[in-house]
Amino acid sequence: MRSLIGRILCVLLLLAGAAGVLGAPARSASEATALLVEIDGAIGPATVKLLGDALEAAEQRDASLVILRMDTPGGLSESMRAVIRDILASPIPVATYVAPSGARAASAGTYILYASHLAVMAPGTNLGAATPVQIGGGLPLPGGEPSEEEDETDAADREGKNGEGKGKGEEEQEAEPAPPPADAMGRKMINDAVAYIRGLAELHGRNADWAERAVREGASLPAREAAERQVVDFVAASVEGLLQQADGRTVMLGERRLTLATAGLTVERFEPSWHVELLQVLTNPNTALILMMIGVYGLIFEFANPGSIGPGIVGAICLLLGLYALDQLPLDYTGLGLMLLGIALMVAEAMTPAFGVLGAGGIIAFLIGSVLLLDSDSPEFQLSWWTIGGVTAVTGSLLILLLGYVWRAHRRPAVTGTAEMVGHNALVLSWSGLAGEVLARGERWQARCSEPLKPGETVSIDGMAGLTLQVSRTVPRDVPPT
Repeated sequence: MRSLIGRILCVLLLLAGAAGVLGAPARSASEATALLVEIDGAIGPATVKLLGDALEAAEQRDASLVILRMDTPGGLSESMRAVIRDILASPIPVATYVAPSGARAASAGTYILYASHLAVMAPGTNLGAATPVQIGGGLPLPGGEPSEEEDETDAADREGKNGEGKGKGEEEQEAEPAPPPADAMGRKMINDAVAYIRGLAELHGRNADWAERAVREGASLPAREAAERQVVDFVAASVEGLLQQADGRTVMLGERRLTLATAGLTVERFEPSWHVELLQVLTNPNTALILMMIGVYGLIFEFANPGSIGPGIVGAICLLLGLYALDQLPLDYTGLGLMLLGIALMVAEAMTPAFGVLGAGGIIAFLIGSVLLLDSDSPEFQLSWWTIGGVTAVTGSLLILLLGYVWRAHRRPAVTGTAEMVGHNALVLSWSGLAGEVLARGERWQARCSEPLKPGETVSIDGMAGLTLQVSRTVPRDVPPT
């Protein structure tokens, strides 16, 4: 009887376990989620890392949607293209949401918005101003009258688009078309950006003509008008409103169409890892420059005072972090070479003082290199003049202090060695012929003289030959010594 009861209990336990296993997928399916990722600030290497981690986490959690809540003034072109590649390759649909009210998706943000499977804006936001600017200058490309080399078909296409737009009765709120750039490089940059954003617009069925205007003319649109012109899909006041309006919409996910089922999704916020937060701090160009200079100062102090250890360790760590940060940024190698030359000259001045010649050349080279260091059209990834001026002032001040110390040391009389002995008097202790012993500076020395001396006479030290003093009588022979 007991064995029968035991068998029944075992069967019941197995059935309960099977029911739990079978019921688990049903619970996970009923708790479908949308992963919320916040992008606030310039698009850079940290943004690429953040989005990559978020998409990987979304796959692991089997999320139904990834929402990029974005507020950006633009950023690096390479980072923007990396973000777009990740979005287009994602197996999970990505909705870019320009929010909260007052946010913007300017420059690189406009490209990312066009590349997303779902483009949404909050009321009171704007997008556009996607015109490339001169590399390194942060200023618009030089304008001017259309050159004779400009393709006539491009001009005809623009005229046709403008005419079509007027035929639809749309009110033109943007500025008058800007003249095309006069230089060949500027035209290449503009045409490449136009082709890129038009391709993204056509991929998701958005307004490609306005996208071209955003690049060529720097046009911008508020949220409501962007939805009316089919630049974005719709306007939503909140993430919950986005999920409600997105439900049932069809998006292109790679080569297949996917109907979204977003109503009732649980929104989970994705927290960036420490690696992303550290990268956000390090990829600030001003932070990178300061870290490099702290590293250089630490190493100089260590070389000047061997065995102090602490400054050398701190300097090495800061220098490596600064070099890593610069490696993540678009560098101008001429500027980097000038900076390294300036640092080398300043180190040489500290090790072998040249009375300011090497130091002054190092400061000038470092200052010019700092201005040319970063090859970026985004103001967020350019060095601040305050940082450049502050670092240069600190370096110059340290160099002036070093030169003052060297100058004082140069003028200070010698206190050791041969130079310190010459000119002092000595007392003859014993003498035989032209050699004997004298008392100088409290010590007994071997001495030689060109004439015979007597014990008790005072002599003057004229020089040294090894450990033997060269002396001469300080008073005439017929005058008794005092």
